[in-house]
Formats: sequence, structure tokens, C-alpha cells
Amino acid sequence: MSLPLRRADARADFGRWIDGERRLSTHTIAAYQRDLDQFEAFVGGWLACEEWDWAAVDRLTIRAWLAELDARGRAPTTITRKLSTVRVFLGFLHRTGAVDDNPARLIAARAPSRRLPAFLSRSQIESLFEAMPADDPRSMRDKAILELLYSSGLRLAELHQLDVGDVNLDAGTVRVLGKGRKERITPLGREAGHAIRRYLDAAGRTGCFTECLFASRNGSRLSRRQIQRIVGRWLASASGGEAMSPHALRHTFATHLLDEGADLLAVKELLGHSSLSTTRIYTHTSRERLLETYRLAHPRAD
Repeated sequence: MSLPLRRADARADFGRWIDGERRLSTHTIAAYQRDLDQFEAFVGGWLACEEWDWAAVDRLTIRAWLAELDARGRAPTTITRKLSTVRVFLGFLHRTGAVDDNPARLIAARAPSRRLPAFLSRSQIESLFEAMPADDPRSMRDKAILELLYSSGLRLAELHQLDVGDVNLDAGTVRVLGKGRKERITPLGREAGHAIRRYLDAAGRTGCFTECLFASRNGSRLSRRQIQRIVGRWLASASGGEAMSPHALRHTFATHLLDEGADLLAVKELLGHSSLSTTRIYTHTSRERLLETYRLAHPRAD
């Protein structure tokens, strides 16, 4: 029989574990804590009791929470992520002896539908960069951001935290700190390298190896929200008004590589995916385009 542990103490122990041992990003840690805040609030109402500990949580409680999330219209992917958070948390409590079992271990979430990711065509990409002016530092900065996202397939969070010293323009590489604080070196395309060099020269920041790569007028690091707005505005103009996030350029990067015959394992490493199954969604995108080409071109396709 496990000894009861105060809820706050259990959450604090878990927070130290995911920060210290799991070495998760601050964004992921914040998402874990938000999910647990919501789950803890639900459990208190479900048990109709203010004084309860985590050992009181069973499979019925967790299933009821998932049902409520579904009734509120939460997406299957969101529900799956929240269940994963609870599973990791209760698994931690079980391993540390705070609870006797992990009731979330055998609960399966509804399989999320895998939508094909939005991406730009080759002609849209070419039109996008041709349309971007290059006559002032701000437009040069914007172009460097978009060229880098498309050239190297970076996540928004990865681009946001880049410093000038992380980019080796001579070698054509970028040092990236990805999910789980895993570092990787990814190639930097020629056009992206030129765009970054022009931006740094115009801003008078060449030779500085300590400051953030993408900065605002006052020299502070651009926030993720600012980068999202910059990229979203340009992508909307290239896609005919369709709302797209910076992740669309990551999807475009992977899709274009696979369309040109790149090896799936190589694309996995370039994207920094830990699992090949995550990368395989891009093969579906390329396959759909291949089938569409077949249906349009083959005389007996229909």
C-alpha cells in the first residue's frame, strides 16, 4: 500500500522530474502543467470532494474526463495529448511509490484522423520569394526568416531561439536545438544563406556571435507571436489568402524533398523526428499528388 502524497507535493515532484531528468522544453512543460491543472480541477468536481489524493483516481475517472473533453468539442489530437500527459504523470507517481497503479496505462484514446499537412507548391514558393522586396532591413529580415524555414525545415520554436553564432554561413549549416533539447546540425541552402547574410549586413550585425539571430528594431529577440504574424502574412499572399502557420514551410520542405526522391530516413533526420512514423505522413502527401497526376494524365485512369 502506497503512502498518500499531497497533491501539490506530487505535482512539484513531477515538475522537477520533467524539467531535470526528461529535459523537456519550457513549451512542453507548460503544456503538461496546463493539462494537469485541467485534469485536477475535473477530478475535484467528479469526486465532489476538496480533500483527495491522486490514489483516488481510477480508470472511470479518467474515462469521464475524456468523455467531457469530447462533449466540449475538443479535437481527437488534443484529447490524445491530454491523456498522454495524465498517463505520464500517473506513471511517474506509480514508479515513485505515490500510487499503487497507473490507471491510465491501458486506456486507449480515440484514434485521431490524420489530416494531410498544408504546404505550398513549387510555383507558390518561387512566387513567394520573387515577390518579397529586398530594399530595406525589415523586408530582408522577413525574407531571411522564410528562406531559413523552407531551406532547413525548422520548427517555429527552433528558429525563434537561434543566435547568430548558430548559423555557419561558410559551411552552410545551422546548429538547432530541437525537441527534448536534442541538438542537430541541418544544412542551410544557398539562397537562405544569401538572404541571412544580406539581412545581417544591412542590420550591421555581421561578426556578432552572441546576439539573437532575428531581432526587432530595438534589438530584442523577435517573439514567437511576431514570427508567426510575419510568416502568416507572407504565406497568405502566396496561397491566395489561405491562413497558414510557419509549420506549413516545414511541411513544404519535407514534401518537396520526398517529391524529388529523398530518402525517408534522411528526411526524418533533417526534421529532427524521433520516430519514423511521424515522418511517414509526408509520404501520404506525396502519394496523393502522385495519384492525382495519374488520374489526370492516364487515358484509362477513370
